[in-house]
Amino acid sequence: MSAPIIATGLAADPRRYAHLTTLRLEDPAAVARAAQARRRHPGVKTGVQNFIVAADHPARGAIAVGNNPTAMADRLDLLDRLQTALANPAVDGVLASPDILDDLLLLGALEGKLIFGSMNRGGLAGLVNEIDDRFTAHTAQALADLGADGGKMLTRIALDDPATVAAMEACAKAIDALAERKLIAMVEPFLSVHENGKVCNDLSTDAVIKSVAIASGLGSTSAYTWMKLPVVAEMERVMAATTMPTVLLGGDPSGSQEEVLAGWGAALALPGVQGLTVGRTLLYPQDGDVAGAVASAASLLNKQPSNTQE
Repeated sequence: MSAPIIATGLAADPRRYAHLTTLRLEDPAAVARAAQARRRHPGVKTGVQNFIVAADHPARGAIAVGNNPTAMADRLDLLDRLQTALANPAVDGVLASPDILDDLLLLGALEGKLIFGSMNRGGLAGLVNEIDDRFTAHTAQALADLGADGGKMLTRIALDDPATVAAMEACAKAIDALAERKLIAMVEPFLSVHENGKVCNDLSTDAVIKSVAIASGLGSTSAYTWMKLPVVAEMERVMAATTMPTVLLGGDPSGSQEEVLAGWGAALALPGVQGLTVGRTLLYPQDGDVAGAVASAASLLNKQPSNTQE
């Protein structure tokens, strides 16, 4: 299926998603029906890397991309971009907060796709107590009811913040709740520090490795746990730190698209890397070509199953 031709910006029809508002007003049960009726993804396999588009940033108040402080604020424009990305058959699914996921279900944009719900969005960007990242979005039961494949949790470990231990405990409980329902727990760990009143993630190789070690031990089982990790220097050492399936996150990189893609390509070649979970980098590319950015990233993934008899 080719990407839909979508007009974005001021020239786009402001009424193009009015039917979503009507459904939410008159028939809110339509979301649950759409979730139950949709065709599920056939399932993850070793060697077949997955491409998941992330769209849970606005729910944490993180609407900036690059130098644009409100890039993700226009929900209609974001839905346009998501539909363009999801129309590429190489895109396996979406990671989204409940509001965006409900819109995509109503649009029928998730046929045959993986669904990961975003669970803890309480650590608002810039919040005075940002590390106290409470679970304010999807619950494990809600994800099971939607027929989702798993849930994602941001897991920031700030040794200088006493809220860290409560946040870790909440993540451990969410991992257990997902595992009880045989759903994937996609854990996104960082060692974080406070700098000039902001929470900053330490992206040094040693810090990422330490975050993996800590996050891997959360919960009473790791049977359904995946890691969601940034691409940093010496990714070979990072991937040697875990046996868990790992997807790479994109973040909000400052380098050129060519540099970013090269980094992803090298990391995707490492054992244990199951694919990409990327949002802003591809939904808001510097040249504005969402379909082109998605296609470029898709070309990096291995889509051939491994020969387990070798």
